[in-house]
Amino acid sequence: MPPIGLHLHDTMTGKLVPLVPRRAGEVRIYCCGPTTYDVAHVGHARAALVPDVLARHLRGQGVKVFYARNVTDVDDKILARAKESGETPTTLSARMTVLYQEDMRALGNADPDVEPRVSDHIPEIVRLIEQLIARGAAYAIDMPNGAKDVYYAVRTFDGYGKLSHRQIDDLCVGARIEASEIKRDPLDFALWKGCGAEAWGWDSPWGRGRPGWHIECSAMSERYLGFGFDVHTGGMDLVFPHHENEIAQSEAAHPGEGAFCSTWIHNGFVNVDKEKMAKSLGNFVTIRDVYERNDPEALRYFLLTVHYRGPIAFETDKRSDGRVVFPGVIEAERRIDYLYHTLGRLTSLAELSGGADSPESSGPGAKTTRMPKEMAPMMELVGTARSRIDAALDDDLNTPVALSVIAELAHRGNELVDLAQKRRKDAEMARSAPVIARMLARALISAVEPLGLMQTPPDQYRARTQARRLGLLGRTAEEINALVEERRAARQAKDFARADILRAELDALGIEIADNPTGTTWRIGP
Repeated sequence: MPPIGLHLHDTMTGKLVPLVPRRAGEVRIYCCGPTTYDVAHVGHARAALVPDVLARHLRGQGVKVFYARNVTDVDDKILARAKESGETPTTLSARMTVLYQEDMRALGNADPDVEPRVSDHIPEIVRLIEQLIARGAAYAIDMPNGAKDVYYAVRTFDGYGKLSHRQIDDLCVGARIEASEIKRDPLDFALWKGCGAEAWGWDSPWGRGRPGWHIECSAMSERYLGFGFDVHTGGMDLVFPHHENEIAQSEAAHPGEGAFCSTWIHNGFVNVDKEKMAKSLGNFVTIRDVYERNDPEALRYFLLTVHYRGPIAFETDKRSDGRVVFPGVIEAERRIDYLYHTLGRLTSLAELSGGADSPESSGPGAKTTRMPKEMAPMMELVGTARSRIDAALDDDLNTPVALSVIAELAHRGNELVDLAQKRRKDAEMARSAPVIARMLARALISAVEPLGLMQTPPDQYRARTQARRLGLLGRTAEEINALVEERRAARQAKDFARADILRAELDALGIEIADNPTGTTWRIGP
């Protein structure tokens, strides 16, 4: 198998590095998934989108991928929220997990190959903690409730701080490090939290308790990917302490076996008013908030418009009627509309080709008839578009560049259809345009594939978006049809003043109408 051409910006080295799988022909990816105490927000969508694009791109190049994304369904936040809602922690986390999975699928993310939950992997977590204690990297302390807490001894690991580029002596008890008088060192962190006999927890060698946050991912990644896998992803807020602690735990448990993970990639924040979107700050927008107003594919496109490592500004705008809208996502939905509209136009034109796959194969004498010169750039683009997309993604998943190639394809596609309509009596054009339309349509479908866009047939996309937009307007399709028909009748009766009034009413509703020889069509813009 040829070498993988992908280069990723590795957080550990701070450099663009080639992806070299430890197992020939297979890339193993681990993504830190959600802590399921509430519905997911847009920041969670971005964190899950990055590994999805990575896996799609690799698979599109024939690389075997094994992708794991965990669910943290054991956490103190879940316990606290369950008390508020009157549910058991297990019931709450299971319900939120289902909602998260629904949101990710709607976004166009493929399911991971495995989605382990903490609650199903307590034995693996316990075994890993036992290994760390046996190697002198962790210790247990008696608690007043009769159980024990287990802590990782940070200063026993010489490489602590290498991912976040921090010196251990410069670290202090602060925002993400809990101070405790019980720990031997303020920097030590919990592997196991002892609790009372009646509390939510599991039996262990240290009494009843629950695992700490960091140990969960070390245990589950090793269970499914083995020690020493290829790519670890997550938001940049996880670099310290979560991912730093994963490295310390896993490498201490496997001394002399190399790095816990070869390449670390971290996505930038989704910012609202220049601050990171976060539930703790109260400035978050849930994914479902967006889905109520916009098509899920629009959110996907919006997130792809900015390189995954950079911050992305998520703007909100409160309209006069009190509705909150998301201008960036609305613009992204217009672009998605344009792509689907383009594919529909190309498909309709391609149906005239009679099955021909090239301009030279569409009938007697075709080889002696020259293709119109305007089509040369279109043919060139057909031949290079996918390779340009792959090259952009090979360069640290540069989705904005990939989207620019897709935009170029759409532009050329509409240019072709417009040209074919304008010169429909031209024999050369009539012969060549449908064939090239088919080729452009195929190129467009191929180009969007690694980005996970346009996974729905155009008619289904139109049906779902128009249904949502009608709902937002509080109108039915029958009501819009009635207005369009009244305008048609007014025009036929030469009552142009009335027709103009009706046109203005439709415009005010955001209804876009198009008059053509076969009648009037309408659509609602985003």
